[in-house]
Amino acid sequence: MKNGEGSAGEIGGAALPATASPLYEKVKAYVLANIGSGKWSQHHRLPSENELVASLGVSRMTVHRALRELTSEGYLLRVQGVGTFIAPPKPRSALIEINNIASEIRQRNGRHRSRVIVLETIDASAELVSAFEYSGRGLPVGHSLIVHYENDLPVLLEERFVNAELVPAYDRQDFEAITTYDYLQQSTPLTEVEHVISAILADEQTARLLMLQEGDPCLLLHRRTWSGSIVATVNRLVYAGGRYSLGSRYSPAATSPRADRQ
Repeated sequence: MKNGEGSAGEIGGAALPATASPLYEKVKAYVLANIGSGKWSQHHRLPSENELVASLGVSRMTVHRALRELTSEGYLLRVQGVGTFIAPPKPRSALIEINNIASEIRQRNGRHRSRVIVLETIDASAELVSAFEYSGRGLPVGHSLIVHYENDLPVLLEERFVNAELVPAYDRQDFEAITTYDYLQQSTPLTEVEHVISAILADEQTARLLMLQEGDPCLLLHRRTWSGSIVATVNRLVYAGGRYSLGSRYSPAATSPRADRQ
């Protein structure tokens, strides 16, 4: 009944809920019911949109909207050219402390790897001169763009700009063998950290590197670190919004963020 979009359809004997809610909400409820019952467990591949259309008796637009919303809400994971899967619980990165993503992933019994997209030394732009508080003088800056993977799924796009006076050999490291975290921790002590978090939509490059659709939601963490009075790093960390979350638990009495980890 696709033309009239009737209120009931089924896949494997499970009918759409007979309620007065919009049809896309019924499709969402159907998917969530299969997840909640355990019938569709983590990493289960959903039927294709065409299969859902034929089995549930609703339009392609209805199915697409339901799956798109469930993906943005973190229940599903859509991989271009592969399919739609039940998403695992979102891993959480600490918000207050600065942690090594590789260690976090291994602590969850996951597999971490990274891919270096860019590693170079550049002249500081006017924006970077301001961010590094260079007082109008342009200095060389180490620049890296790295994708981090958890179980072969990209979860973080890490872009770092590093004070080349403090860390002159930054652009000569193998950051697929050692993380930037580990190298910087060894290279320069930290005394202060600044965090600013924003919600953004993936641009073309971010979508391509994180295997997202352009316009998908992401979390952007701007981070600056200091070594004494000198800005050591300016960082732009983009997390795939449907695959990651940021959070922390701490005592309200402890008002100073820890800055002992890079």
